[in-house]
Amino acid sequence: MTEYPRVETASFLWLIAGAVIWIAVPVLMAVAWKIRKKEPVTTILIGAAAFLLFAVILEKPIQNVLAFPTAMGLPEHAVSRFLSANPVLLALAAGLFPGVFEETGRLIAFKTVLKKRRNRETSISYGIGHGGFEVILILGLTYIQYIVYAVMLNNGTFGALVDQVASQAPEQLGSIEAVVRSLAEFSFADLGLAFVERIFAVLFHIGASILVFYACRDKKRFWLYPLAIVLHTGMDFLAALSIFHVISLSPWVLEGIVAVFGSLLFFGAYWLLYRKDDGKEAGQTPS
Repeated sequence: MTEYPRVETASFLWLIAGAVIWIAVPVLMAVAWKIRKKEPVTTILIGAAAFLLFAVILEKPIQNVLAFPTAMGLPEHAVSRFLSANPVLLALAAGLFPGVFEETGRLIAFKTVLKKRRNRETSISYGIGHGGFEVILILGLTYIQYIVYAVMLNNGTFGALVDQVASQAPEQLGSIEAVVRSLAEFSFADLGLAFVERIFAVLFHIGASILVFYACRDKKRFWLYPLAIVLHTGMDFLAALSIFHVISLSPWVLEGIVAVFGSLLFFGAYWLLYRKDDGKEAGQTPS
């Protein structure tokens, strides 16, 4: 029988702290913004719903079917085999899908359900909803799952889960074993690394929301929409190059890439578009 490591008390507590942070911080950020700017909470919720629809419900399944069919228990096909044989193209696909789907989700939201909300604060409200919900979904719920795994490791029932996965989805065994190793050594540094990365990721989402918002408000600025796709694709492409072992980058370098993209996009969009908006464009006909 395989021996699995125990999760020490300190690591367990950091996991709990992470779960609380990843759920509480986005909610508090949304509440603070709503109170300060008196923004409709529905704008924030629409941002969250758009992320759920375009990134989770639409993007991930389509991406997996085309590029990673085995992750869904499907057989390899010509496209997936071609991408697997060309890791640079695979990394490009991994970056392009979120770039296209998430930025198009913003575009459709601003063109439809948010069409009449033309004050500049709408762009940030949407970005908080989009980026904040991503934090809750990707990290908050994941950390809760990690806590469950940690409990199972410590009470000796994790082996039964591994046996079940081995019989039903053996292709996932590698990822579960990686999770076990990370849980046993989880520390404040791991939590801090994730926290830094999420700060800049949320800034990126707010900046991208500002770009697409003004692309929708003024047809002369529609080029901001494809620009958002290019920037989003570029950031995820660089990360994917490391994931698929095309290049070797440390976790801190990867977080540095997110920091650069997030900072440049947010502050560029904020100072060049948001801060210069005096409200005169509000009467323009949407493109």
